[in-house]
Amino acid sequence: MEQNSAIISLSHVKKIFDGTTVVEDFNLDVKPGEFITILGPSGCGKTTTLRMIAGFELPSEGKILLNGEDISYLPPYKRPVNTVFQHYALFAHLDVYDNVAFGLKMKKVPVEVTDRKGNKKIKMKHLSIKEIDAKVSRALSIVDLDEMEDRDVSTLSGGQQQRVAIARAIVNEPKVLLLDEPLSALDHKMRKDMQIELKQMHKKLGITFFYVTHDQEEALTMSDRIVVMKDGVIQQVGTPEEIYNEPINAFVADFIGESNIYNGTMIGKKRVRFIGANWDCVDDFPLNEKVDIVVRPEDVLMVEPEKGTTVGVISSKIFKGVHYEFIVNVGKNEVLCRDTHDHEVGAKVGIVVEKENIQIMHKELSVNQYTDAYINSNGQVVIGEDPFDADLTKLLPGSHLEEEGSTILIGPDGKHYDLNDAEVVAEIDLDKIELSDDLSKGQAQGTIIQSVWIGDHYQYIVRTDDEEDYVVNSPFTWNENDIVSVAVKKEDIKLRLKTPIEELVRE
Repeated sequence: MEQNSAIISLSHVKKIFDGTTVVEDFNLDVKPGEFITILGPSGCGKTTTLRMIAGFELPSEGKILLNGEDISYLPPYKRPVNTVFQHYALFAHLDVYDNVAFGLKMKKVPVEVTDRKGNKKIKMKHLSIKEIDAKVSRALSIVDLDEMEDRDVSTLSGGQQQRVAIARAIVNEPKVLLLDEPLSALDHKMRKDMQIELKQMHKKLGITFFYVTHDQEEALTMSDRIVVMKDGVIQQVGTPEEIYNEPINAFVADFIGESNIYNGTMIGKKRVRFIGANWDCVDDFPLNEKVDIVVRPEDVLMVEPEKGTTVGVISSKIFKGVHYEFIVNVGKNEVLCRDTHDHEVGAKVGIVVEKENIQIMHKELSVNQYTDAYINSNGQVVIGEDPFDADLTKLLPGSHLEEEGSTILIGPDGKHYDLNDAEVVAEIDLDKIELSDDLSKGQAQGTIIQSVWIGDHYQYIVRTDDEEDYVVNSPFTWNENDIVSVAVKKEDIKLRLKTPIEELVRE
């Protein structure tokens, strides 16, 4: 977008608090009249970005432009923007009318006057009572509160108080309206109603809305474009349809809507393997490349077992009104499915996904992650079919094992947790795996299927007989098709439970 066509431009904006970078190299152009939403988890930097636009925080680096003018260090009261805060910040001692009119009574506008010598000049004057009344009436009409101007704000519902806060913000006719999670304090039904109302207000006003939320439904419902953030960095910018249907990475896919996300490996041209089966796909990646697989629940087809690409067993069922939601266990993997037809829990079903609905993304590989690992009766973590010793106390800070080799974890509160057969995600850094040609030295063994020189070391992929892959960084030279052992120290395996630990309390 050309700079002069954007009402707001953020260029290489960075914010550092006490040595910690909370917003990193933020670049965005916002069109006049656009409804744009910054979406992300708590602590991702979205509110800090909004506060920098408002002038409540100053950028450590970069520029913020409004209509091409640098406002990076302009004080808030000189910026033609208004903010609707999360907790409204209404004046409890004033009625609805006076809350909305408060800013107008303080405001001065330039007026051309003639002095005693007949010279014309500009003088700053307060608005007249008639002008204030007209502006307040229009703002209250837009938010459908025109018959409540005499009401005490403490007698209003949460939704009505929110509309008062919005009216107070728009009465000054800002070029940009900033909204910082304004619906978070409302109940679910009121929040959904206000989403529709906010979108209608946006159309009536025709000004730019800059909205911040962690709620994906709000973002998808109201936005023209969505900016997804993680750890202070923009992950993806696009329309709601683009963000949902074509997420750029596994984080975006997981954050926007429900998704099935798996580790995959490319096994041929437009062929990928995941959850123990080989699938056709439309994306082409290099042979043996590790990838992230995303499949939306609505794209999973449940068929007769013999017709499926893979087969699983239904482990749970929830009726959602217009459809059923099922979890199908395929080995140790869970597949979330939606179907309008009922199926019994325990039934065996086939799973089919059309190739167009298998989304494949580059994996930012810094760690080996095994999402179908579990704890066996000896207190070891099993990856594929191979058991590894692991420190189970990492699953609960301050805990200890009942005895060495036990699966009973005793928490700091004295509660006992039975980890036998508990499903976990296991992670192993690429630098923490040792390879050896002595097959007795490791917990697993496999064949080197790929070798790549990366600057100062090799990166290998070792594939076991049960088709688990270990990506390994090593300074030593091995050849493809060499058979090696895989050894990992106990302290180098990171674990996290796939279910809340409270579900594992032993009665």
